[in-house]
Amino acid sequence: MTADTVRWGILATGGIAAAFTADLIDLPDAEVVAVASRSEAPAKAFAERFGIPRAYGDWNALAQDADIDVVYVATPHTAHRAAAGLCLAAGRNVLCEKPFTLNVHEAGELVALAREHGRFLMEAMWMYCNPLVRRLKALVDDGAIGEVRSVQADFGLAGPFPPSHRLRNPELGGGALLDLGVYPVSFAQLLLGEPSDVAARAVLSEEGVDLQTAAVLSFDSGALGSVHCSIVGGTATSASVTGSRGRIDVPDGFFFPDRFVLHRDGRDAEEFTADPVDGPRNSMRHEALEVMRAVRAGETESPLVPLDGTLAVMRTLDAIRDRVGVRYPDETGEPELTPA
Repeated sequence: MTADTVRWGILATGGIAAAFTADLIDLPDAEVVAVASRSEAPAKAFAERFGIPRAYGDWNALAQDADIDVVYVATPHTAHRAAAGLCLAAGRNVLCEKPFTLNVHEAGELVALAREHGRFLMEAMWMYCNPLVRRLKALVDDGAIGEVRSVQADFGLAGPFPPSHRLRNPELGGGALLDLGVYPVSFAQLLLGEPSDVAARAVLSEEGVDLQTAAVLSFDSGALGSVHCSIVGGTATSASVTGSRGRIDVPDGFFFPDRFVLHRDGRDAEEFTADPVDGPRNSMRHEALEVMRAVRAGETESPLVPLDGTLAVMRTLDAIRDRVGVRYPDETGEPELTPA
């Protein structure tokens, strides 16, 4: 790493890896130097597509590449523990896709490994790095709507997804909750912290994954969070934060919004819109910029996406799965559950 350039390795070659890499190569202070897959052919194809100098047919070769400052892990989440752990143990800094791991036991192992080796680690919760989401949080923290009473958020895809699809596959950690529900849960916990109680219901598939899940999160402050996710119905992907003196509505795409509306008691509604200089609403550049800022500063975690917050979200996801009866094959560790 130089004062100007942070060198990246990409671990995996799927759609999310391609989207992130496309955003990354547009940043003048980022350089993608290597990519790895489980076999050489897809790694070479990915490298040719994005002009990446080195392509590896196994993960370990990427982990051992000393020219890499940060590895972006974009495997299916069932492999996050193994892939990110391999890189951390080899001394690489890591940005790991969400959901961070399959469960909080695995997440705790990665956090411990990063701290043992003094490496930077962050969940790729791009929502937390989004400038407009940060503006929303600042308004809430500053008391713009008074004391928060409730948070509502939803994320659903219409599908239908066949049983062969990864979202229906228990071996790949399928279901609505981990792929989609992580966003509403993370949004609620961004504003309210970790819940003290979790109640949930779900509709399960024949394979044993959740097709749709709804949960109520209770907080010591007296606030409630209502979250919903689905892979059998397209939702508005909207969110609302209600306080004692007002409300904030995010009418569409709450995890990558282009606008939100602040309603304050006794005042006209105020609309906040994304700044065009921040790029397209689906850009992941902001999380990359935060990683590079932190790595240059010698930080081992980001204040925007702190590791303790990631662990808290994983505990909530575990608790929801416990309530609805979803457990994955060969899942390690006993759930650290939020109190019933």
